[in-house]
Amino acid sequence: MTISMYQASVPAFVRGLTSLKTILEKAAAHAQAKKIDDAVFVNDRLFPDMLPLARQVQIASDFARGTSARLAGVEPPPMEDNEKTFTELIARVDKSLDYVKTFTAAQIDGSEGRQITRPVRGQPKTFTGINYLRQSSLPNFYFHMTTAYAILRHNGVEVGKVDFIGSLD
Repeated sequence: MTISMYQASVPAFVRGLTSLKTILEKAAAHAQAKKIDDAVFVNDRLFPDMLPLARQVQIASDFARGTSARLAGVEPPPMEDNEKTFTELIARVDKSLDYVKTFTAAQIDGSEGRQITRPVRGQPKTFTGINYLRQSSLPNFYFHMTTAYAILRHNGVEVGKVDFIGSLD
């Protein structure tokens, strides 16, 4: 059995973004219950040289939207990176989910060999579609999603593996 480019990308992004939304919703409820300002969490980071939670969510959502679009041969619409609350971060994830869900298998399948050029450490790098997905997009998406999870878990938000992975149906 083979897996198509669509099957390897869009469902993974939808599942991941859905889990990220769940994690952010739990964090918002936690902050409200403990009477902690959202900014404490949204601006927190695991280590001083790492990006804060807001940027982790922004980058994860950018990879989901951007990869889906580029595999389909289009550029994604830009999104401002100005979220300062859980409500705004959740809205960004919702917007990203809605956008990713617009892509069909017919738009993405067959993109394995499509040339995609993206900046990597400030320099242009050209990938084939399959290498872009496997070597750059999915690892980056999961890295930033995992880091967002870790920031919240480190701050006492009661999230676990099932929140990160999602339901296994």
